[in-house]
Amino acid sequence: MTFRTERFAPHELSIDAFLGGALQIAQPVKGYRAGVDPVLLAASVCARAGQRVLELGCGGGVASLCLGARVAGLVQQGIEVQPAYAALAQQNARTNGIALEVTCGDLTDLSEPLRSRQFDHIIANPPYFDRSRSIAAADLGRETGLGETTPLSAWIVVAAKRLAPKGHAHFVQRVDRLPEILSTLRARLGSIEVQPLSARAGRAPHLVLVRAKKDGRADFILHAPIVVHRGAAHGENAKDYNLLIEAVLRQGAALPFGGTA
Repeated sequence: MTFRTERFAPHELSIDAFLGGALQIAQPVKGYRAGVDPVLLAASVCARAGQRVLELGCGGGVASLCLGARVAGLVQQGIEVQPAYAALAQQNARTNGIALEVTCGDLTDLSEPLRSRQFDHIIANPPYFDRSRSIAAADLGRETGLGETTPLSAWIVVAAKRLAPKGHAHFVQRVDRLPEILSTLRARLGSIEVQPLSARAGRAPHLVLVRAKKDGRADFILHAPIVVHRGAAHGENAKDYNLLIEAVLRQGAALPFGGTA
């Protein structure tokens, strides 16, 4: 696959507010644009100051920067296969004054410096769609963010290898990919927890947050779904988030597994 190598020009970018305006993130007008999913992923990470965090497939850096805005003093790194997006993530980190070292490369072929390091937390928002059963996006940048080329299992294997003892891996993914995630996780990590996210009360979950621990021995936990929106259907305000989700998206609050909204 051929990736865009040149950086985005200013006119190709929009500046979008995240965490209620605490972060100003440049994103391509045409291409992969982060929504709420990486924000929710970052909010679910139980990190502490001084810990080391690696984001696999960091895109423009939204998840890492949201995590860095909530938890000061982290040592954060990201790897991104698309050169233009890797440069954009580094630019966004500088703009927002958050330390993030971004490497351009393939997560299945990490550079020697990354292969020699271990991390307390690894986070990832892998592409959602198996393209053997779906249609590719026209924009290459968007397609790389959404369409799977590296198998989902490979993301999990890499995360498990790079975790320090007792470290945690964190993923956000579509609920239909959960069986695949669990089948790979069970052989490599333990203390697996799944937090489903439902768009509305009474609806089946559409996303899951998954957390697992290296050397973990606790029983598997499937938490009750967190309901993202109030009401049975979209009203005039289509972003009618429940209070817990509103606090995450607007105030940079944490999203505990098992939380209620």
